[in-house]
Amino acid sequence: MSIRLTVAQALVRFLAAQYTERDGARHRLIAATWGIFGHGNVAGIGQALLEEPRMPFHQGRNEQAMVHAAVGYARQRGRLSAHAVTTSIGPGATNLVTGAALATVNHLPVLLLPGDTFAGRPADPVLQQLQVPYAGDVSVNDCLRPVSRYFDRVTRPEALIPAALEAARVLSDPAATGAVTLALPQDVQAEAYDWPEEFLAERTWRVRRPRPDTAELDAAVRAVKTAVRPLIVAGGGVRHSGAEDALRTLAERTGIPVATTQAGKGVLPYDHPCETGGIGHTGSSTANALARTSDLIIGVGTRYTDFTTASGTLFPEGARFLNLNITGFDAHKQGALPLVADAREGLTALAEALGDHRQDMVQWTFSKREWQERVDAAYAVPDEDARPTQTQVLGVLDTLVDGSDILINAAGSLPGDLHQLWRTRSPDQYHVEYGYSCMGYEIPAAIGVLLAAPGRPVWALVGDGTYLMNPTEIVTAVQERLPLRLVVLQNHGYASIGGLSEAVGAERYGTDYRHRDPDGGFTGPPLPVDLGANAASLGMRVLRPRTVRDLREALADARKATVPTCVYVETETADRVSGPPPAQAWWDVPVAETSTRPSAAKAREEYDRHVTARRRHL
Repeated sequence: MSIRLTVAQALVRFLAAQYTERDGARHRLIAATWGIFGHGNVAGIGQALLEEPRMPFHQGRNEQAMVHAAVGYARQRGRLSAHAVTTSIGPGATNLVTGAALATVNHLPVLLLPGDTFAGRPADPVLQQLQVPYAGDVSVNDCLRPVSRYFDRVTRPEALIPAALEAARVLSDPAATGAVTLALPQDVQAEAYDWPEEFLAERTWRVRRPRPDTAELDAAVRAVKTAVRPLIVAGGGVRHSGAEDALRTLAERTGIPVATTQAGKGVLPYDHPCETGGIGHTGSSTANALARTSDLIIGVGTRYTDFTTASGTLFPEGARFLNLNITGFDAHKQGALPLVADAREGLTALAEALGDHRQDMVQWTFSKREWQERVDAAYAVPDEDARPTQTQVLGVLDTLVDGSDILINAAGSLPGDLHQLWRTRSPDQYHVEYGYSCMGYEIPAAIGVLLAAPGRPVWALVGDGTYLMNPTEIVTAVQERLPLRLVVLQNHGYASIGGLSEAVGAERYGTDYRHRDPDGGFTGPPLPVDLGANAASLGMRVLRPRTVRDLREALADARKATVPTCVYVETETADRVSGPPPAQAWWDVPVAETSTRPSAAKAREEYDRHVTARRRHL
């Protein structure tokens, strides 16, 4: 039996019938579709969505932002459910590239459905078509190939069947997932075909939990038992697997301390005895001191980015690595013993195989308590009537939230402050996207999280630089009646890069939001920009605290809000009171080898000193 439908109608009907299943729980694989319609998709996918009541639709304002919203949803749902994003051809399609890269870097599923030029080429070129002289089958959608885990262009109706099945397989495979792109030529979207009923029937994709190989497990057990100072580095793979309890069990049984990456922060609550804080450049002194003396680093679901390894300078010479990861690519990093498995299954097997083995560890309790005192100092408020610093904003928020709150951030100086200071209370409270560290992620991602976790307080924390990158989805939050809680910190520039610029001898050039001076620089007065007024013009309720006392009331008010609410804060520089602790480990940003300016020459001397500590672990 067959059903006659257009390609677009068949695709939407197919997507509405796909499910994932893990641990006996079933989820919609594609729970909704985001879209902005243009001539490249309105008559195809747009018309098909109109006809399919099982597929909810969300109207976006910016194509990149729609992908961020879909990624936020997928992360909150543990990668078991995702969203699709449809765009027109041309700029609508190329605007997907940054969001696709973010999804793929972070191993988070999102289905991209950009319109494409005519497969039949009735006119060449059509509106918004890129022509290249060496290939007739290239379109701007080919920009999505390197940032997609799977890419296909559906140039004939029957080609949709294998393409759609392969797309669903990749989206639901925890070892392969990321951005998936199906480029859809305009004419093919509207073309009718007789589809087999089996293609459109409900289908369940089982999300595998592969167990470790016996030989790899035996080698892992020997490595742990012979180690003197092991350290667990927990990454985002722990969260994606739902392996928090398994990690807790292993740590408590063995006494092995746990440090966390940005993606892993929260897998143990901040006050758990085995939790030592963030690791690496933005980590705690406790975790980094342990890392510098460890003889076995047990990486669980981590990619070992340069922030985690302090650009190859954190772990000692001769340290061994044992990596538990669902992908062999990441499991073999750092010359490690690989344990290729699902994080939960691998941690459970390792705990069982170790039995009553317990490490004779040097106690780090004092160091952890000392670090918490540094957090208290950063949060301290000597004067309730003064303008708050950025860390004081975090400290006030810390006093108001509980485990139900979710904090979202991605770029600027906030990720460093949050990784060092935030006291995470639940496994999914800390949502900092730092694999791609994409400015403009926070507001749309918060919308995705609100759709994935209705009823929970969701906070998007942004600086003024990030806000200016991508405020458009505020309109979507208003349209969807979602109680987005937006905290905008106005510090008149790129605070993070300003600090880095100063450290590398670039003297904060081009990082402040100030009027141009007569000499061509940017040292004039701050720009008279009112981002609170902008948020209000997009439909948000805006609160404007001026002091710490006001801020406490505003954040408490926002937490109870039932409509999109912005807390707009002019922050004080951290040098007036205790700010965040300095970086606890190095980060490699090459400094000019020659310069006429003393600041750069001095920075290069410091850089050369740090480079000598870089190591390769083979």
